Amino acid sequence: MSEAASTRTPLGLLPSLAPLLRQWLPEQRWFAGKGYAVGGFSLVSATELLPLNGPGPGLLHLLVRVTQRDVPVRSSADCYQLLIGVRETLPPPMAPALIGHLSDGPLAGRTVYEGTRDPRLAALLLERLRTPGLLGPLRFERFDGAPALPARLPARPLDAEQSNSSLVYGDAYILKLFRRIHPGPNPDLELPLALARAGCARVPAPVAWYGTSAPEPFTLGVLQPFLPGSRDGWVLALEALAADRSFQGEARELGRVTAEVHTVLADTLPTVKLGGPQTERLAAAMVRRLETAAQSVPALVPYVPRLRAAFDAVATLGGRGRTWAAQRVHGDLHLGQILRGPKDTPWSVIDFEGEPARPLTERCRPQPAVRDVAGMLRSFDYAARTHRPWNPGWAERCRAAYCDGYAEAGGDDPREEPELLRAYETDKAVYEVLYEARHRPDWLPVPMAAIERLAALD
Repeated sequence: MSEAASTRTPLGLLPSLAPLLRQWLPEQRWFAGKGYAVGGFSLVSATELLPLNGPGPGLLHLLVRVTQRDVPVRSSADCYQLLIGVRETLPPPMAPALIGHLSDGPLAGRTVYEGTRDPRLAALLLERLRTPGLLGPLRFERFDGAPALPARLPARPLDAEQSNSSLVYGDAYILKLFRRIHPGPNPDLELPLALARAGCARVPAPVAWYGTSAPEPFTLGVLQPFLPGSRDGWVLALEALAADRSFQGEARELGRVTAEVHTVLADTLPTVKLGGPQTERLAAAMVRRLETAAQSVPALVPYVPRLRAAFDAVATLGGRGRTWAAQRVHGDLHLGQILRGPKDTPWSVIDFEGEPARPLTERCRPQPAVRDVAGMLRSFDYAARTHRPWNPGWAERCRAAYCDGYAEAGGDDPREEPELLRAYETDKAVYEVLYEARHRPDWLPVPMAAIERLAALD
């Protein structure tokens, strides 16, 4: 690939785009700074993937740091990946992709829009991934041994995501584009790549990816096989509830799948032991999250002392010499992160990015495997709560079957570490309370019911 395209980005383009971006960015589902005023923009890199002044549509790749006012210092400037299409006029079918019309600057009189909504521009990204190499600051790479990518596959956006964007190519591949990006390896590439190299068939192997090495190392997009006809565990669980059908067999198999993935990760990537000091820091972080959530959600306040006791119990055990193994984990495991194809094909685990709201350094840190287990146990509770009338017995049976399957497949039975499991379930429920209060207040009773149950445990 030639680097020439990256040198033609017109000077002064970002200042001319800024007024449009200031309005458009907060409206995007993947923009993390909702509720805070956008202050300004600084350019990290700019690459013309297609010439902006050519006869057809142009495509501009931007990494832009966005500053916002009245937010904590640690999150006052986030970096975002933008793919900006440029045309003289926007065809009517693409009207929802409009960002705006430039009235000044080097592209005055042109229309700019969300480039992933243009099939022609979306197809260009696959073409770049077909030929590994450099394009300005962007580096395109392929997985060793992956089959050659076919040309001219039709592209369409996938509308289901919130924190990222995805493009599907001909029902054969899916490209996840990370929108809010952080320096360093993204676990949604790092972990599936390690699992694929170890021969783990439970995770779709990355086919290709792209990112930057300078001015900072960013992972920007990962191409993986698309699994047409697949449905996630959440959908299948809700179907079982609606039909008053047991889901215990599926839950047991999900436990086995989780243990298999954990075993390969522990064998492939570094592990550590959490002793007293590390355990105390772990518990202290959970306490801080609890106190922060209680400041935002008053309904949590009456439960804080008993919930904190769950975290203190883990710190106390660590202070007495108890240790726990820590390894790389999924980080955001729930029923929606596991897919099953038609005709009862094996389960596949996806989306290893972790909780996007947490710092990347935390998501990449070795942690007890029970964190993933707690996430899945909470997911069974969520599924049961969507059913009317509420079916708590269904959730309890699924939770038990999942733990049985996890232990059967070689994992430590999480029920044999009740203090650690309770702490991680509590931490997850606190996270859910804060999320629901901010984004889906109607769902707040779901995690609050878990808070009440966990606070009542001895």
